[in-house]
Amino acid sequence: MANKDVFDDEDVHRINSEYESLVSNLIRCNKPGDRELIDKAFKIANEAHWNMRRKSGEPYVIHPICVAKIVNQEIGLGAGSIATALLHDVVEDTEYSLNEIEREFGSKIASLIDGLTKISGTYNKETSTSMQAENFRKMLLTLSDDLRVILIKIADRLHNMRTLESMPEHKKMKIAGETIFLYAPLAHRLGLYAIKSELEDLSFKFRQPQIYDEITGKLKHSEKRNIALINKFSLPIIEKLMEAGFQFDISGRPKSVFSIWKKMQAKNVPFEEIYDVLAVRIVFKPVPGIPEKTQCWNIYSIITDSYLPKPDRLRDWVSRPKPNGYEALHLTVMGPEGRWIEVQIRSERMDEIAERGYAAHWKYKGDESPESELDKWIKKIRQMLENPLEDPIEFLDEFKMNLFSSEIMVFTPKGLLISLPKGASALDFAYEIHTEVGNKAIGAKINYRLNPISAILNSGDQVEIITSDIAKPDKEWLKYVRTTKAKEAIKVALKNESKDIIQKGTEILEAQLGILNLRLNNEILKKLLEEFESTGKDDLLAGIGLGKINTDDLKRVLRKNTSRSVIKYWDLKFIGSRKEKKDDNDKVSKIDKKVPFLLRENVDNASQSYSIAKCCNPIPGDDVVGYHTSEGSIMIHKPKCPEAIRIMSNEGDRIVAVKWAIHKLNSFLARVSMSGIDRIGLVNEITNIISSELKVNMTGINISVHNGIFEGTIDLYVHHTKDLNNLIMKISGINGIENVRRVEDLS
Repeated sequence: MANKDVFDDEDVHRINSEYESLVSNLIRCNKPGDRELIDKAFKIANEAHWNMRRKSGEPYVIHPICVAKIVNQEIGLGAGSIATALLHDVVEDTEYSLNEIEREFGSKIASLIDGLTKISGTYNKETSTSMQAENFRKMLLTLSDDLRVILIKIADRLHNMRTLESMPEHKKMKIAGETIFLYAPLAHRLGLYAIKSELEDLSFKFRQPQIYDEITGKLKHSEKRNIALINKFSLPIIEKLMEAGFQFDISGRPKSVFSIWKKMQAKNVPFEEIYDVLAVRIVFKPVPGIPEKTQCWNIYSIITDSYLPKPDRLRDWVSRPKPNGYEALHLTVMGPEGRWIEVQIRSERMDEIAERGYAAHWKYKGDESPESELDKWIKKIRQMLENPLEDPIEFLDEFKMNLFSSEIMVFTPKGLLISLPKGASALDFAYEIHTEVGNKAIGAKINYRLNPISAILNSGDQVEIITSDIAKPDKEWLKYVRTTKAKEAIKVALKNESKDIIQKGTEILEAQLGILNLRLNNEILKKLLEEFESTGKDDLLAGIGLGKINTDDLKRVLRKNTSRSVIKYWDLKFIGSRKEKKDDNDKVSKIDKKVPFLLRENVDNASQSYSIAKCCNPIPGDDVVGYHTSEGSIMIHKPKCPEAIRIMSNEGDRIVAVKWAIHKLNSFLARVSMSGIDRIGLVNEITNIISSELKVNMTGINISVHNGIFEGTIDLYVHHTKDLNNLIMKISGINGIENVRRVEDLS
C-alpha cells in the first residue's frame, strides 16, 4: 500500500491546512458535541496514518480529510458521517481494530466503517470468483441498515478518481472501469448529479484520454463564443422573469464531456453536429401559497414566449419526479444563431435535492410524507439482499441491471401503478404482484388483449395476469424475466422442485437396495454413475426420480467391476478442480502488470497467447486493454467496450496493460459503413480506391439504393488503424459520398 517515510514540517503544515479548510466550512454540524466528535476522529486518524504516504507522495491522512470534505460540503451529511469518512481506512490499513473504534465512537460509526472496509483474510478464492464483487456486496449489506455507507463510499471513490494520475496504468483502468460501471450510476440513482457527471468525466478521461482531450480542447476553443451566446440568450428571459416578479438565479454551462461523447456515439455525428451542447439553469425562490409545479410552468411559458421550443425534448419531472427524487422541468429551445439550448427549471428545494440527492431528500421529508420513489428503491435493494445470488459477479450484474436501467410504469386492472425496468415482461409483472401469482402464471391480458407471459411490456400498459393451479415455473422462464425478484423466485421454485425429485429418486433407490440387503455407499455409487452415465450423485438421483433411469436390474449392475476411467474421472472432477483453480491464479500473478504486455505477431510461438474480443473487434492502433482469462490467455478489448467495463468492475485484478507491436504480416478484419447520393460509376470508384490505390484486401461489399440514396458496408483486412483512417479519408473525398465511418460491431 502506501510507502512509509518520516513527515517534515511541510507535511505537517499541509495536513493542518487541509483539516482547517474542512472544519472552517462545516455545514449541518450545529449540535452540541459535533465539533468534538470530528476533532477526536481526526486525532485518531492522523495518529493511525502518521508517516504513511499515498502513491502520489502526499501524507495519507490528506485522503480521508478530502473524503470528509466531499461528504459534508458536496453531499451535505453531518458530523457522524464526517467522523466515519476521517476513519474509513483506519481499520483496513493500520493497527486499529473495529472493536477499538466501537469503544471510542459507538456501534453506529463502527458499523459504517465495517461496511467500508474491504474483505481481506476471510475471502476464499476457491468459493468466489471476484473479490471486487464480494466487497461491493458487503458494502450493500450495510446499506440495509444505513444508506450513509454508500454515500461515503461514493465520496471516497470521487477523491480517488480526482487523484488517480499517480496510479499505475492497469490500476487506472480497473478503478476507472469500476467507476463508470457501478459508482457513477449509483450516484445518479441517489440524485448526486454533479458527482455523477464528474465521476463519468474522470472515468472517461482515464479510459479514453485522446478522445477526452479532443472534446475538452474543442469546448475550450468555443468557450468565449459559448459564454457570449448564453448571455445573449439569457437577457430577454431575465427581463421577463423580473417583470413577472420572480426571484431567481440563472447560470449557463456546456454539458459534461462524457454526455457530449455519448450523444456523438448514439447519433454517430462529430462534435460540431451536437446541437444542444449548452445548458441554462434557472433556480427560483418559490412564492408562498402557489404550488412550485405551477410556478415552473409559468417560467416555461415566459421562456417559450421568447424562444421556439423543440416539442420532442420536453421532460416533465415536476408532475412525476424521477425514482431518485429528482424534480425539474427541462425544455430545449432554439436560441440565437440557430443554436439549440437546453433550459432546466427548478425551485430552490428541487435544486438542493438535485445537487445533494439523498441527504437533501431527507431534509425535506416529513414523518407523515408518503413513501417516495427513492424509499421504494431502497426497499428494493433490501429485498435483493435478503436472498443474494451465490455467485458475486452474477449478483453484481443483476444489481446493476435492475437498479440502474431506465424504468417503465404499468398499471394493474385496478389502476395501481407498478414500476419495472425497461424490457420487463408480463412474467416480471406477475412476480412483482406476488411470488405465487408468478409461479402460477400461464398468460396475460395486456390492454385487454391475450398475450404470452414472455410478452415485453411498455410504459402505460394495463396488465392482468392469468393463472392456473397446475402451472409451475420452467427453466425457460429465466430467459423471459429481467428483475432480480422474478429470477430469484423462479430459481427457488426450480431448486425446490429439483429437491423433491432427488428425494423421490433417493427413496426409490434405497428401497431397491433394501431388497438386496444393501445400503448406498461410494463403491455402489461409482458403479451406478458408470452404468447410467450420470455426471454426479444428484444427476443420478434426479434421473431415477423422473423415471428416466430404470433401476429394476440393480443386481446385474452391481456385479460389474468398476472401470478405472470412472475413478480417474472422479479424481479429476472433485480433487483436481481446486488445483486447477490455484494454477489459474498463479498464472495471473506471474504477469508483470507494471510492464505493458506486447501484442506481437506470430502469437502461436509467443510465451503468452492473446486473442481479439469479438464484441468490440480492436485492431492495431486502437486503444486497448487486456483481460487475463482463467485459461491463461489474454483477451484484448477496447476500453469503451461494455464487456470490458463490466470485467474491470468485477475482476479488475485480471486487467493487464497491453501495447500493440508493429504488425506487418497479420491482418485484422474491419468494416466501413457509407452513405451518399447514388450516381453511375460510384461503386466502381469506391472499389478501385480499395483494391488498386490502397492495396487493401476486400472480403465483402453490400450496397443498397433506395430513391437515389445509397447505403453500404465493406468488409476488409487491414494491418493498422492508419490504413483504415487513410481509406475512410480517401472514400469521403469521392463525389456524392456524404458519410463514411468505421463499424465496430461486426455481428
